[in-house]
Amino acid sequence: MKKRTFIAGLMATTMLASTPVMAADWDGPTSGPAAAEGKSIVVVAGDLKNGGILGVTTGVEEAAAKIGWDVRVLDGAGSIQGRTAAIGQALALQADGIIINGFDAVEQQAALEGVVNAGIPMVAWHSGPKIGCDAPGGIFANVSTDAMTVSEVAAKWAIEDGGADTGVVIFTDSTYQIAIDKADRLKETIEAAGGKVLEYVDTPIADTSTRMGPLTTSLLQKYGDSWTHALAINDLYFDFMGPSLAAAGLSPDQGPAAGSAGDGSEAAFQRIRSNGYQAITVAEPLNLQGWQLVDELNRAVQGQACSGYVTSPALVTPEGLAKLGDSNAFDPDIPYRESYATIWGK
Repeated sequence: MKKRTFIAGLMATTMLASTPVMAADWDGPTSGPAAAEGKSIVVVAGDLKNGGILGVTTGVEEAAAKIGWDVRVLDGAGSIQGRTAAIGQALALQADGIIINGFDAVEQQAALEGVVNAGIPMVAWHSGPKIGCDAPGGIFANVSTDAMTVSEVAAKWAIEDGGADTGVVIFTDSTYQIAIDKADRLKETIEAAGGKVLEYVDTPIADTSTRMGPLTTSLLQKYGDSWTHALAINDLYFDFMGPSLAAAGLSPDQGPAAGSAGDGSEAAFQRIRSNGYQAITVAEPLNLQGWQLVDELNRAVQGQACSGYVTSPALVTPEGLAKLGDSNAFDPDIPYRESYATIWGK
């Protein structure tokens, strides 16, 4: 396979990939209810092995400490049964509010009906395709970037990088409707620009540790040099692709260039920084989104309106990371902590 070079300078909404994201102004809410006192909340995490979910959880814990709430984190451990059990445990804890972190509300419809019937406010991160206020499943607010924008940025990067010979394998997980929608948009954008989608691979994100190695080897044998780019709906897929590429004798500059349409995990930043079998990610401001979840839940428990705030993603390239120092997270330089603390009276 030919040696490839990576571009910089694409834009995800208003954020440059090749330079640190700097913004003096806060573009989120500036008003809302003061902190509700003495609340105890539960984060039901889809799978804490997922870097995006872990990053959001860290942000929630940081924000909860500021607002003065107790927080408990329950790990669904990557299985439907585990997530159902975690929701049941959250109910048993009689939480004042619940954060659904990183799994589809439709999957857990019956369990979430129990939360709604108990009158416990819920907010979510990546719970389905509807972003913002009044998401399905009784969710007060579903916090996310615009997933379709994320997919378009990743796909356009692949086309710009690969040119007329771009041949893409897309990895997704049909367990999640949002993952299907993101993968469909990747495919549409690639094909509309004249690229070729070689294969659309549906494999559970929870099983990437065991599936990605054999899948990578099989795809290399099937497509050879025509496989120029790998696009996935989450960074986690690329946690386990590199060893198979190395075993096939391919250096990071020779094998298919990997790009993720979310979420900007710490492991992905490290791979991109070290030229370790991932070229780019389209990152979400995970820590900021954790603070937003706490703010939205503070509004929900007091019967106030959802803020409707939607954060912006950024294309992360090796060139951009070289200017960010040692940071392995996309944490935009905007005063979100101070702004939320002001709203809460903290």
